[in-house]
Amino acid sequence: MRAVAARVSRASVRVDGEVVGKIDEPGLLVLLGVHRADGSEQAEVMARKLHELRLLRDEESCASAGAPLLVVSQFTLYGDTRKGRRPSWSAAAPPERAEPLVEEVVARLRARGARVETGRFGAMMAVESVNDGPFTVLVEVPAPPG
Repeated sequence: MRAVAARVSRASVRVDGEVVGKIDEPGLLVLLGVHRADGSEQAEVMARKLHELRLLRDEESCASAGAPLLVVSQFTLYGDTRKGRRPSWSAAAPPERAEPLVEEVVARLRARGARVETGRFGAMMAVESVNDGPFTVLVEVPAPPG
């Protein structure tokens, strides 16, 4: 599982002009991609990492600061551009496998007490953010071997 986590002062996601998720205070915008071999173990580790990583100001985490997260699915994080001019998506989980795992990450974050907003899986989304810093990191949880 792979995520790009950006520290933001605010962020929102729209689908067909309608706001489907937003945070209006400092927190994290998380773009989340699922590898074809990922499962529940990766979802649990990713949720814990996102909640506890000290990415906010003064080395706070979303857990310690009570800061919100806006989680947006993004299969393109597994695009492979090493060959040719067209990315390969073979490492990305197919939608029927990825959607439940994105939902599991969100559910596990909420079970930890996190305030979580989301995009809409599979929709064409317009994501807006005001990055803070900017401070953006790649968070990876390796897929199981095989």
